[in-house]
Amino acid sequence: MKVVIDTNVLVSAVLRDRNPETVILFVLEQDDFAWIVSEEILAEYRNVLARPRLGIPDSIQRLWLRLINSLTSTFTVDLTFNFPRDQKDAKFLACALSASAEFLITGDRDFSDAQRLVSTTILSVSQFKRLICDNYA
Repeated sequence: MKVVIDTNVLVSAVLRDRNPETVILFVLEQDDFAWIVSEEILAEYRNVLARPRLGIPDSIQRLWLRLINSLTSTFTVDLTFNFPRDQKDAKFLACALSASAEFLITGDRDFSDAQRLVSTTILSVSQFKRLICDNYA
């Protein structure tokens, strides 16, 4: 199953562990799951993790970026998605659509408006953990 992960989930995993880290590790550990990214998403991951206000040490940034670079599947996004609610989130929807991703995991409530626009199931971290991780055989 293809999964797109919003930047806020990654940041939460890096800063706080708990459910976001559990969900990301679950996706990475399952042979039949793939964490899907685009070049634009990778750039956002790098830029956000490097924000000084987050205070993420360079060593932790490098660790997570190595993990992301080696364990994600980069997909070429060949469409533009118009998401008026928050255009900066459109890259995640475009990636999910281009890759035919089954899930988009986010902590951003703006995406609730997008569910009617895409076939990808949009879930919060806690929903994905409860519905998928905790019930996966």
